[in-house]
Amino acid sequence: MVGGLKDEQFRAEVEAGGAAADTVRAAPADAAALTLRQATPQDVPTLMALRRATMLEHLRSAGAPDDEASLLARVEYRLEDAQLAYLGDELIGLFKTHPTADAWMLVQVQIAPARQGQGWGGALIRRLLERAAAEHRSVVLHVLKTNPARRLYERLGFVIEGEKECGREYVMRWSGAQRE
Repeated sequence: MVGGLKDEQFRAEVEAGGAAADTVRAAPADAAALTLRQATPQDVPTLMALRRATMLEHLRSAGAPDDEASLLARVEYRLEDAQLAYLGDELIGLFKTHPTADAWMLVQVQIAPARQGQGWGGALIRRLLERAAAEHRSVVLHVLKTNPARRLYERLGFVIEGEKECGREYVMRWSGAQRE
C-alpha cells in the first residue's frame, strides 16, 4: 500500500491526477515501526507512481527533465540499492543509499504525499547518519535547489558543499562532527 492505498489504486489515482490519499493517519511515536524491504524490478511501476507523486512539481520548478524516460531512468538508477519503507503493510516511501570508499551517498528519499511532514523521511535519514557515524563516514546527497526537502537536510546537519554542473542541484554533506 502507498499512502493508505493499494499499490494499483495509488498508481491509478496518481496517473489520473488525484491526490493519491485524502486521509493521513498519525505517525507512530516509535520510528522503529518502519521496516525496509529490498526493491525489485517488479516494484518499478509503483516506484514510478511514487516518483510522479513526490517529484514532478520539484522537477518542473527546477526546469529539470520530467518526461517518462527521465523518471524511469531515475527510478532504475541503482535499483539494487533501493529499499521500500513500510509501516505494517503500507508502503510509505523509498530509501536509496550507496556506500563509497569514504562516504555514504543518499541517492533518493521519497515519502508518499499522505505521509510527508510526519517525520518519516527524517527517521530514515537518521538511521543512515547513525550508521555513517559508527563507520566514521560522511553522507553526501544532491538536492534540487527548489526542493523544500533541503530544509530537512539542513536541520539534520547537512551543509551545502557546492553545486552540480547542471546548476539545478546543490551538493550537500553531513559529517559525523555535525550531530543534532
